[in-house]
Amino acid sequence: MATATGHDGAGYQNKEYTSSADSGEAARHQEATITRNMTAEQHETAKKAARFGYGPLAQINTAESGLLPAFGGEFQPGTYKGVEGRKFANPAPLGLSAFALTTFVLSLINMGTRSVAEPNIVVAIAFGYGGLVQLLAGMWEMAVGNTFGATALSSYGGFWIAFGIILTPGGFEIPASIEAGQNAGAFYDSFGFFLMGWFIFTTLLLIATLRSTVAFFSLFFTLDMTFLLLGIGYLQRDATGSPNPPIIKAGGFFGLLAAFLAWYNAMAGILDTSNSFFIVPVAHFPWSVTGGDRRKAQKAERNNV
Repeated sequence: MATATGHDGAGYQNKEYTSSADSGEAARHQEATITRNMTAEQHETAKKAARFGYGPLAQINTAESGLLPAFGGEFQPGTYKGVEGRKFANPAPLGLSAFALTTFVLSLINMGTRSVAEPNIVVAIAFGYGGLVQLLAGMWEMAVGNTFGATALSSYGGFWIAFGIILTPGGFEIPASIEAGQNAGAFYDSFGFFLMGWFIFTTLLLIATLRSTVAFFSLFFTLDMTFLLLGIGYLQRDATGSPNPPIIKAGGFFGLLAAFLAWYNAMAGILDTSNSFFIVPVAHFPWSVTGGDRRKAQKAERNNV
């Protein structure tokens, strides 16, 4: 029994070694394809630019580990294995775009843009795009092995579906049933609890992005502030008993920032050298894995001078 276990372990290690070697070879081949017409000086400049998250080699892994750096366009907050040979496309831009559009429209309403006060139009978007499409994108993230992406996109897809159910005019009558036999602010309190719960959940995801990229972290930070401010706005109402207008508008402002950052990360995942003249910079944090590798490379270059 012990011999068989040891043999299986060795076999597993050999498979891992072979997989890493294949990934490294694939990365080198992809790098060679991109830089074929570059001069030596241009190639070296592109490699240095990639350390900062931009340039034609930004998403090409040239290390031997076979791991790619954190990337919001793939909804990956940490290093991850390359997926060049997968049969599925990258589902992250789809989920990010669905989230962005729905958040954009609701945030404009929360800010009182053009005096629109009722979020009825968002119900349709919440069911169709922000809810269903984002939920499906989350399921495909699970298929490609991205736990973070599956958890985040599926959860926020569920959020938008729940939002649509709560606010469907004349449908489920949730606000009326909550306030029946209670004080007039019971629904606002309940909705505030709902938003604060999502603030807590988003804070947990925010922690997971602390070693990723500036663009990815900023998305979750602004979204976290959105839920917090909206939750406070519903719980701490004005003199008339309505959600606090200044706080709700502040939440709408951060929601707009979150929407544009979601679109930015989606664009980073869509654009590459085959369809664009430029690569979207994502700016890795200095304390991230990529930032550490950059410091090591800079130190090595200084030692070689």
